[in-house]
Amino acid sequence: MHILVTGGAGYIGSHTCVELLAAGYQVTVIDNLSNSKQAALRRVSEITGREPDFVRADLRDRMTLDALFRDRGFDAVVHFAGRKAVGESVQIPLEYYENNVGGTLALCKAMAKVGIRKLVFSSSATVYGDPASVPIREDFPTCPTNPYGRSKLFIEEILHDLYRSDDTWNIALLRYFNPVGAHRSGRIGEDPNGVPNNLMPFIAQVAVGKRSRLRVFGDDYDTSDGTGVRDYIHVTDLAKGHLKALERLSANPGIVPYNLGTGRGYSVLEMVRAFERASGRSVPFDIVGRRPGDIAICYADPGLASAELDWTADLGIEEMVRDTWRWQSQNPDGYE
Repeated sequence: MHILVTGGAGYIGSHTCVELLAAGYQVTVIDNLSNSKQAALRRVSEITGREPDFVRADLRDRMTLDALFRDRGFDAVVHFAGRKAVGESVQIPLEYYENNVGGTLALCKAMAKVGIRKLVFSSSATVYGDPASVPIREDFPTCPTNPYGRSKLFIEEILHDLYRSDDTWNIALLRYFNPVGAHRSGRIGEDPNGVPNNLMPFIAQVAVGKRSRLRVFGDDYDTSDGTGVRDYIHVTDLAKGHLKALERLSANPGIVPYNLGTGRGYSVLEMVRAFERASGRSVPFDIVGRRPGDIAICYADPGLASAELDWTADLGIEEMVRDTWRWQSQNPDGYE
């Protein structure tokens, strides 16, 4: 099978390319490199011994996208491309809606033109907003608290409407919790532009000496130590979930959401202490005010993915922090 991976040079995309290539899929990546590096794909080739095709373009470039679909003969699409930071989305919401929603609309139109109707969509647990209880199931109400989450929910609703209009589509909506970690080789990992928006790369950059101190956003949540609790999932487990979702689409399930998480929550300070143990480095931090749009506790009930995709997360917190440290210590400046 030939799979188009949008945003495939990014953090989760590159790890998914590793798993796809290792499983024998043919892979083409489209990425505008706005928040990723082409070097990641070169390293994907080193790891797998196979090279994905690469097209540098924005999904909203419809002429390029139409030509790509017309010429390449794809069987399915795994869709990662989009902006992804909660805090940034509050600052520049229009950019998030234009990029995330606009790119998906262009992608679906291009797919429809050539009759490709299998799509794995990179959604997010932020669609649930501040849940009334945990663990979170797929049938919980959706009410995102920030523009990033709303952009993901808007796309989910668009894809539901698309399916209602044409039930030959098969779509998996993968609601990620908090991806962390890196490939066990240390060759690919998370390399954000500028100041990291997510916890783990910030911790890693403090530990390696690239940044002086971690900022912890709030210590007055109703949690064990006052800091926010999240379901952290190793990026390799997450990548494998995409292969399971692709396999599931062959059974014509229609449109189905799946939580991809571990079912266990860790606080910010628990993650800091685990990283200090793995790295042998101190991670000094300052407590600052809460970020707009953040919630106290969020972790998954991954039972549906286990039952229907035959997928579970195998790697725990020790592997998450160990692999993150291996990547950061071997690549203190990322791919540069």
